[in-house]
Amino acid sequence: MLKNIDPALNADVLHALRAMGHADTLVITDTNFPSDSIAQHTVVGQVLRMENISAARAMQAILSVFPLDTPIQPSVGRMEVMGAPDQIEPVQAEVQAEIDAAEGKSAPMYGIERFAFYEQAKDAYCVITTGETRFYGCFILTKGVIAPTGA
Repeated sequence: MLKNIDPALNADVLHALRAMGHADTLVITDTNFPSDSIAQHTVVGQVLRMENISAARAMQAILSVFPLDTPIQPSVGRMEVMGAPDQIEPVQAEVQAEIDAAEGKSAPMYGIERFAFYEQAKDAYCVITTGETRFYGCFILTKGVIAPTGA
């Protein structure tokens, strides 16, 4: 255990989050996502796991240490519901609430068509699979920066 580090963040996940640079992306997935096959294409090359928690809980833990690129652009994409791209599933609403809480303001997600999501995920730094069993619990985050002290 570490002080002031969310216990949901295991060593592998912490290492990847710390190693990422500005504009690198990470993927948070539900249990139905083809995480192992997609993760083979990423920088890390294998899936990382946060399997005993929901997508919203994983997002909360990750955003406790991970800066989003929100001052510049929408920084979290959600997999769109097939045939209803504007529909927001309950799992996505829960994750949106965690994003807004972490940012201290509204930071809306953008939609990514399902098959485009798979392709974008292959270019990510890493894939983190959660224990989320609800459909459309898949998200892509863009890493931002932490400003120097006094800036």
